[in-house]
Amino acid sequence: MPVDDSAVPDGEVRVFSVRGVPEIRPGDDLARLLGDALARAGGVRRGDILAVTQKVVSKAEGRLVHLPEIEPSVLARHIAGQADKDARQVEVVLREAVRIVRMVDGLIIAETAHGYVCANAGVDASNVAPETVCLLPVDPDASAEGIRAALTRRFFPEAGPAEHPLGVIVTDSFGRPWRRGIVNVAIGVAGMSPFADYRGQVDSAGYELKASVLAVADELASAAELVMHKIAAVPAAIIRGYAWPADGETGTARDLVMSSERDLFR
Repeated sequence: MPVDDSAVPDGEVRVFSVRGVPEIRPGDDLARLLGDALARAGGVRRGDILAVTQKVVSKAEGRLVHLPEIEPSVLARHIAGQADKDARQVEVVLREAVRIVRMVDGLIIAETAHGYVCANAGVDASNVAPETVCLLPVDPDASAEGIRAALTRRFFPEAGPAEHPLGVIVTDSFGRPWRRGIVNVAIGVAGMSPFADYRGQVDSAGYELKASVLAVADELASAAELVMHKIAAVPAAIIRGYAWPADGETGTARDLVMSSERDLFR
């Protein structure tokens, strides 16, 4: 389905799936393949945000581990034996973790080198070949920036170095404390700020907002999942109509990570 090129009325945000991206393999030029799919769908326009699933980014970057090559440690065998898990996959999780937060019935909640606290340190066996698991990108923000820069050169060659006509978000599905179900969040951001900061503004009752900083990159990532779906093999989506300043402040997904000093639950 081509991306709708009609004008987006004020007060609306539209999300379109990007189809036609082939199966991604290690070493593939992901930005080129995404750009080809976007071109076939009608291209992109200034102010668009491209959401890309972590899985295709990791595949292109070769972040795949073949389990037959893994020798589980004694600890991995012990954890796996208690929960009827694959000790090799548990070993990969332990290698990716910098801190184990909690283990319950074989589920390992761990902190990654990126600072993310998530299930199994982001190690995932879905949508990959048998006997293979996928790891998070080494630097998802750099991955997002590489895609953004390449697509900007292709679709907006006139853009100056300080311009960011296209934003890019690398997404992944995380669980949430105190809430059931998983949601897509931003693990990589480029070309835009991951926040909308309302501090200092005054609401309709005259109250000055003092703590209202919205994680809009996470909100946009969640919206994108509604058209990508977990099992539909749609690796990207265009978000159009969100009013973000294309020449304003930018940031990264790393900015979304709560510092240990402010983490009340560490």
